[in-house]
Amino acid sequence: MRSRSNSGVRLDGYGRLVQQTILRHQDAVTGLLPASADHRDAWVRDNVYGILAVWGLGLAYRKNADRDEDKAKAYELEQSVVKLMRGLLQCMMRQVDKVEAFKYSQSTRDCLHAKYNTHTCATVVGDHEWGHLQMDATSLYLLMLAQMTASGLHIIHSLDEVNFIQNLVFYIEAAYKTADFGIWERGDKTNQGITELNASSVGMAKAALEALDELDLFGAKGGPQSVIRVLSDEVQHCQSILHSMLPRASTSKEVDASVLSVISYPAFAVEDSELVEITKQEIITKLQGRYGCCRFLRDGYRTPKEDPNRLYYEPAELKLFENIECEWPLFWAYLIIDGIFSGNMEQVQEYREALEGVLIKGKNGLRLVPELYSVPPDKVDEEYRNPHTVDRIPMGKLPLMWGQSLYILGCLMAEGFLAPGEIDPLNRRFATVPKPDVVVQVCILAETEGIKAALRKEDIDVETVADVYPIRVQPARILSHIYARLGRNKQMCLTGRPYRHMGVLGTSKLYNIRKNIFTFTPQFIDQQQFYLALDNKMIVEMLRTDLSYLCSRWRMTGQPTITFPISHTMLDETGSSVHPTVLAMLRKLQDGYFGGARIQTGKLSEFLTTSCRTHLSFMDPGPEGKVFAKSYELSIDSFEELDAEEWLHGLQIAEDADTYDEVAQYLDHLLQRTVPQSNLPPTAQRGGLSRFRAAVHTTRDLMSLASKAKDLHVQNVGMYVPSKIFQASQQSVKLLSSPHQHDVDGKSHALHAEMNLPRDEDGNVDCKALVDQLRICPTLQEQADILYMLHILKGPEWHTGLDSEPGPTVKELLTELYVRVGDTRQWALIRYISGILKKKVEALDEACTDLLSHQKHLTVGLPPEPREKTISAPIPYEELVCLIDEASEKNLSVSILTQEIMVYLAMCMRTQPTLFAEMFRIRIGLIIQVMATELAHSLRCSAGEATENLMNLSPSDMKNLLYHILSGKEFGVERSVRSVDSSVTTISICEVGAVGATKPERAGIVRLKSEIKQPLSLQSGDTDLKSSLVTCVCWLHARGLSCLWLQKGAVLWGVLQGAGAAGWPLLGVGGGSSALGTRLGEHKLLGSSGLHSCGVFNFAAVSVVLVLSAQSAGHAELLGKGSFSRMLEDQGSKDSRQGQWQRRRRLDGALNRVPVGFYQNVWKVLQKCHGLSVEGFVLPSSTTREMTPGEMKFAVHVESVLNRVPQPEYRQLLVEAILVLTMLVDMEVHTIGGIIAVEKILHTANNLFYEEQKALGADDHMLERDPTTGICSLLYDSAPSGRFGTMTYLSKSAAMYVYDFLPTDGCSMQ
Repeated sequence: MRSRSNSGVRLDGYGRLVQQTILRHQDAVTGLLPASADHRDAWVRDNVYGILAVWGLGLAYRKNADRDEDKAKAYELEQSVVKLMRGLLQCMMRQVDKVEAFKYSQSTRDCLHAKYNTHTCATVVGDHEWGHLQMDATSLYLLMLAQMTASGLHIIHSLDEVNFIQNLVFYIEAAYKTADFGIWERGDKTNQGITELNASSVGMAKAALEALDELDLFGAKGGPQSVIRVLSDEVQHCQSILHSMLPRASTSKEVDASVLSVISYPAFAVEDSELVEITKQEIITKLQGRYGCCRFLRDGYRTPKEDPNRLYYEPAELKLFENIECEWPLFWAYLIIDGIFSGNMEQVQEYREALEGVLIKGKNGLRLVPELYSVPPDKVDEEYRNPHTVDRIPMGKLPLMWGQSLYILGCLMAEGFLAPGEIDPLNRRFATVPKPDVVVQVCILAETEGIKAALRKEDIDVETVADVYPIRVQPARILSHIYARLGRNKQMCLTGRPYRHMGVLGTSKLYNIRKNIFTFTPQFIDQQQFYLALDNKMIVEMLRTDLSYLCSRWRMTGQPTITFPISHTMLDETGSSVHPTVLAMLRKLQDGYFGGARIQTGKLSEFLTTSCRTHLSFMDPGPEGKVFAKSYELSIDSFEELDAEEWLHGLQIAEDADTYDEVAQYLDHLLQRTVPQSNLPPTAQRGGLSRFRAAVHTTRDLMSLASKAKDLHVQNVGMYVPSKIFQASQQSVKLLSSPHQHDVDGKSHALHAEMNLPRDEDGNVDCKALVDQLRICPTLQEQADILYMLHILKGPEWHTGLDSEPGPTVKELLTELYVRVGDTRQWALIRYISGILKKKVEALDEACTDLLSHQKHLTVGLPPEPREKTISAPIPYEELVCLIDEASEKNLSVSILTQEIMVYLAMCMRTQPTLFAEMFRIRIGLIIQVMATELAHSLRCSAGEATENLMNLSPSDMKNLLYHILSGKEFGVERSVRSVDSSVTTISICEVGAVGATKPERAGIVRLKSEIKQPLSLQSGDTDLKSSLVTCVCWLHARGLSCLWLQKGAVLWGVLQGAGAAGWPLLGVGGGSSALGTRLGEHKLLGSSGLHSCGVFNFAAVSVVLVLSAQSAGHAELLGKGSFSRMLEDQGSKDSRQGQWQRRRRLDGALNRVPVGFYQNVWKVLQKCHGLSVEGFVLPSSTTREMTPGEMKFAVHVESVLNRVPQPEYRQLLVEAILVLTMLVDMEVHTIGGIIAVEKILHTANNLFYEEQKALGADDHMLERDPTTGICSLLYDSAPSGRFGTMTYLSKSAAMYVYDFLPTDGCSMQ
């Protein structure tokens, strides 16, 4: 027999250690490990961590086998691992009904249990008797199942088990929005059973999802059926939420040592190496002690001050645990492994030595890792005074199996028995390695031959949907329905994946389904969506967003491929050429760069070899031989029921049995169930495609589309069914008889007041007479109002008797009107009818969840509470819409706009999360109010007109306005008149460039330089010159030049004056009116940093440009004849920057913006007083006893107090007053008083300001006070700094308020 090598001897030593501390406790029947001798239950997390050392030792024996016994030992160890993993699988499979329920509910009552009976795999406590919902435990199991399978272990034995694991993937894929109890089973650190979103759970779920994607659970012996599939979009949701949370661990824990498992082994979930380092340093700095790390700040577990007779803590007692939290050696084991993976051998050495020093020596010299070290009860006061000085005593489990296992694993790696790649065969450790650049492949398709021809005229060569056959093109929702079949198992009553919208990562792959290649169009193209899809600029914007998202988030093999169809809705009003916005986008795509992404355009057939492709094997025929066999009965409840016999009959009458295509039939069947039915008669059929479209109005016809499509040479039915077919078939109802149907009065009527409602003999509204009025009313708005009245009085299903009996229903007429109004792009009316029809904003609940997942609370409705409703947890779609309706006080337009803004906020959050930094609560009602205020301010119109203008903004302009308000970027508001005799004006938002002019203005500057070298005569129709004049005024103003205006004959002369005027000739403009006068005086255009005002001629049909800045007040005049000279007189006395700071404060107040570090400073203030009072509501100092300064929970609490102030600018002045108090507490002052009334400080400052301004000669008009708050409007509009700045007066006021508490020396008041 060969002698044992030195390494073999050491390995045997670790073998004994594993046997004595872990394996001897393993149950012989189930393979599970009890937590300890005292705790006989088996926790999922502890079991998985506990077995890692056994797995590692098995790998080490296999690698370092000196003799056959070593190989046998390796096999035995590996089988112990398999036995435990299968034991946990049995525990969870017994709760399969919970997995099924949880996929839909994400409720604590439906989750898998966290611990089981070690001997029987049964549950040990009730659903509500424990904090069972721990996403990280389930995720850790799945992650290690993937790693162990990849290392060669066979853990999963049947396809039923594969389906169960697939459903566990669905269970954890919503982790990014699921508040749970976390790794410590406590939830909120008060331990009162409050769940919260935990970074450790989100990170572990992300790692598990990535590890399982495309993994064959049968290993080398598997086939397509045993492969697990994960939707990449869910992984990226987890990624972005995790990124937004770190280094913070949860709402109540500003730092948590458990996050080590996410940033390093085993999850490696964070891709940003800088964030990994920041998080690690935060943990070491704030939590490390002499015996290990605390779990989190103010953790009371096993401390001498904890009351052992109750589980929960009172909020105020958390302060007692500060500086005496127990220290866990476990985390040093994590840091040893982290050092090995990162190659930092100094760190490995440091923590190995430290850990060796705190191990307990057991029997036979075994080194045991204790659970924790606690402060002895008699040394608590000493530890309070001098933290980390007292010698602590070990307590709890000995050994802590989880810590013992990681310690052994770390030793095996540190001593060279294991390489990092052996316990990480899936290479998760390379997460932070920079990824190669992504090139997005974009394939442009034309929906019809006509569109293809229109594009060819523009030198853009594309294929039609028919041309790309045999590649099939389908809408994104079809992919959602296909994925709904994934993981179905009739035997276990598993229904597969819940129907959810498909993200852009999912639609950017090519799919092999039943030997066919499918590509799917992006979700936003879907015609069934909300009215956003009617705005071509919005479609372009959404494509830009998707491209930039793809570029930063694509992690798969192969390049992403976007299939972008150009449909009839993307044509201009004539229908013969492509809409200019879409055309401009196509040209940019061809240039190879769009939305910050590198683009390659081409044909689908060229992209087949370079694209990412996925084979959806679960769509292959099952034992029944048909995709839509009986298992289809497990379809989601939301599908309408379809008569099976009629459906099958429709299949049997297919004209050509040979071309019968199960997949196409299946997809068409799905499509039929996801498109609204039309009950209206079809229009006269023309032929070809039109005839084909109009024919699709019965289930039977739809079912036999495959054969009909062959006759008509149309290969892709799916592209056409969702588009225009039902709209085309509604044209037969002659609702609109007036030739002026495109005029609109633009005003939402107060219905009962403004409409002369016909009455019958009893005095009730005569609905039949209303229907008669419907035939003759001249505008779409009035028709909408009448239909709204009928909707309220008779309900949506009332038959109107229009043209025939029983006639179309109110709902059908409204739907038709919606289509007509959509064609005319009258956005206020579109929103109004959407509200009446309660059109579903398809992404609303997802948008809401996205915002909440990024730790933002939402409020809807205008302040104060209870009208303003707060949303702090995800809620179902119907509930969300009801809440918004209630908060909008049943105002349809406000309700629909709130939903729209929520969707835009989620878009911004997805691509630019930095816009929301230090914003914990997003108040949508106030944001809408500020948007209207901005329009009123810039367009110089009343509040009513501003609201009307806001409702008339196109979706793209609405999003643009919101973005500029959030970002603080400069923007312009452009009002243009459609035609000379039309009353329809459009408002649009345009960006202001570096030179301080909007893009249309900058375009005219070059022309202007050459044109103004000679006197110009302006004819009434010379539009180009008029726009040059607009540009001229703005451009001069941007440079702070003054201009002397003179009229001589028919020419208006401008003489430039000012520092930059040299070298510029006279400007002469013809067409001057006698109303202007012979001498107009001097027009001084103030401001040099940007555009603050501009005077412009208001000729008919001229685009009038008004510019304002988000940093400085915009001053804008719309000048008619006669108002020009009046404006010039005002201009001298009025500084164009007036309103600048008031506006800034209004914006910051509405967005809840505060200076960096504000909440931490408020925490310091509360430490030195009894509380802060804001408008009668007290923020007590006791909150600092529960919450730490960096806790998000504290920031949200402070914010909720400030939000009791309804006026945003007043709220912002209160923030400034608190800021002054924070400066005072930085001085050596022990206390600054009892409860400080912040508004009192502000009003004292206001009085000081008023008296001083009065003494300086300001009149009453200038010092006018806000009637609701009593604050001078001029104070609202004062800069914070400077002689008359708000901080000057607030500092004086605060010093006077806390005077008695200030030190007598070293404090001088200026």
